[in-house]
Amino acid sequence: MEDPFESARRLLGTSSRICVLTGAGFSAESGIPTFRGPGGLWRNFRPEELATPAAFARDPVLVWEWYQWRRGIVAAAQPNPGHLALVELEARTSAFTLITQNVDGLHQRAGSRNVLEIHGSIWTLRCSICGEMQSNHDVPLPTLPPRCACGELLRPGVVWFGEGLDAEVWQNTVEAVCSAELLLVAGTSAVVYPAASLAPLAKRSGAQVVEINLEETPISDAVDFSLRGASGEILTALLRLRGQSGSG
Repeated sequence: MEDPFESARRLLGTSSRICVLTGAGFSAESGIPTFRGPGGLWRNFRPEELATPAAFARDPVLVWEWYQWRRGIVAAAQPNPGHLALVELEARTSAFTLITQNVDGLHQRAGSRNVLEIHGSIWTLRCSICGEMQSNHDVPLPTLPPRCACGELLRPGVVWFGEGLDAEVWQNTVEAVCSAELLLVAGTSAVVYPAASLAPLAKRSGAQVVEINLEETPISDAVDFSLRGASGEILTALLRLRGQSGSG
């Protein structure tokens, strides 16, 4: 039986249409706490208690204090080897789409270009009434809660629990996955929907699916190849091997 690493390397070398799905575990390698792991709690609040429209309506200052804390952590973080490997993979691939559940913007800071942020961005502010959106990288924000030019409260431009995804972003995501020859699923537990539906969708559309994760996940038995380890280490190794194999 072919070694999974060798199989993944071969697929990277022969696929011209590649999609990548990244999750919280990917950013955890840059020191950003995950919702469900150690460090995910803040002042004894669970994310499910803060990242909701109801929480924002009840106490917008509290919600913004949490996001202020998170923005500070993200601003101090740096893209890790996994982020940089995906930048290189995009440069080598004729049709490449990076789909991320992360809201930290580290993929763009690393240099990735074709990025779909299905859960939004922590660096976008959206008016809770008029819907006006603006990019903002101030750390810290000068006033909490921030306000729109119309006078109403600005909220983080992210998808909260109980909210639907942006329809256009999701449509672009589905189209990219359906047209891909290879889907890499890296650093995600594959339990949050609708992102968790992308690997099965890719399989139904005829793509090969390779998972990269520290631990087994609910999709591990359903993918073509599952690689255990840190995303940065594995992706760097796969691209190094791919480059060597293509050098003649």
